[in-house]
Amino acid sequence: MGIFSHQPDDLLLMSETTSQCSLEVQRQRTRAALANLFIGDALSMPVHWYYNPGDILRQFPPLGIQRMEGAPDTHPSSIMALHSTNQGGRGSQPSESEKQIIGDVILKGRRHLWGRRNGHYHHGLRAGQNTLNAWWAHRLLKYMVTTDHYTTRTWVQDYIDFMLADPPAHPDTYAESCHRGFFANLESGKDPLECGAVTHDTPSMGALVTVAPLALALLPSLPLVEVQQQCREHVWLTHPDNALMKVVDHYVQLMWQLLSRPADDESPAAFVDAAAVISGTRLDRLIDQPRGDAYVVGRVYSLACYITDSWPSVCYLAARYGQTPEKAMLINTNLGGENAHRGSVLGTLVGLASGGFPAHLFETLDERTTVAGDIEQWLNRYYAN
Repeated sequence: MGIFSHQPDDLLLMSETTSQCSLEVQRQRTRAALANLFIGDALSMPVHWYYNPGDILRQFPPLGIQRMEGAPDTHPSSIMALHSTNQGGRGSQPSESEKQIIGDVILKGRRHLWGRRNGHYHHGLRAGQNTLNAWWAHRLLKYMVTTDHYTTRTWVQDYIDFMLADPPAHPDTYAESCHRGFFANLESGKDPLECGAVTHDTPSMGALVTVAPLALALLPSLPLVEVQQQCREHVWLTHPDNALMKVVDHYVQLMWQLLSRPADDESPAAFVDAAAVISGTRLDRLIDQPRGDAYVVGRVYSLACYITDSWPSVCYLAARYGQTPEKAMLINTNLGGENAHRGSVLGTLVGLASGGFPAHLFETLDERTTVAGDIEQWLNRYYAN
């Protein structure tokens, strides 16, 4: 038997035979969503930000990533050396003798892994290990189990404690702009609620990774508009961008639709509608086009992190492969680019859409026992009979 020992060992798909969405059906959908959040990230970790899909095939022949893999020693698309170690965005990397955000404030002891040519963003991560943002989501999952009431003030302090831990509370070697900018502002004396930094990549897919543990906890008990407001405030702490907030609203609404839909509704139209928050997006014209997924995710929409491209990409993949979560996440991984954060959000959506997750991949997550236990505690808190 697997980690979720009361379930089958292969693809966990609940038999939804009634037209009503029972609490047990919702519980299975949310279990699958959260499990896939971590699977989608870990699958993509070794080829995160590979902008030439051919490089994935060369490093993982003959078909690319088909299982959990460790981070390679080198990264063909890496521009990690151009990223500032003292603030969000790009910029200089001062000498190691000067105090810096990376190495001294967060990611303690890991500054030496920055600035190297072709250095891998997730240097040293083993097969099945998650990137920082998935660990961040895991931290929120645990916070939601122990808190009586989510507030931005208590959550942001928990986030600070997590990021300042010495030694680090996670194994990753890279922190996105949002983390570097936040802690640069915190070091300057700003109130934690006002530390969100604005850079060229503030409206990015990484902003959505932590939304599901909060939104899915609140949706059973609060009106949709209140959950959307709470999630906007949550994301604003680290990603203050008004256009991004509109995507947050649509992401939360999409999760609500998938969570509460009748069992016989596969909901591809919901993904098309959600993608339309990005002006000019018409997924209905792309879903059945004959040129393949790489045409849409790579040509029509950039592989980069910017939300204007990555959100329609996620919705497209979910609309096409919402009932086959393993296939959805493997295709996403091998398309490259911002695939790890896309993978977490895509995994969440296809878990809700299908009610399933690939248990054989979950079993190869490095933190599978802890993650499974925390998901069950979270479910018992918010989806108990």
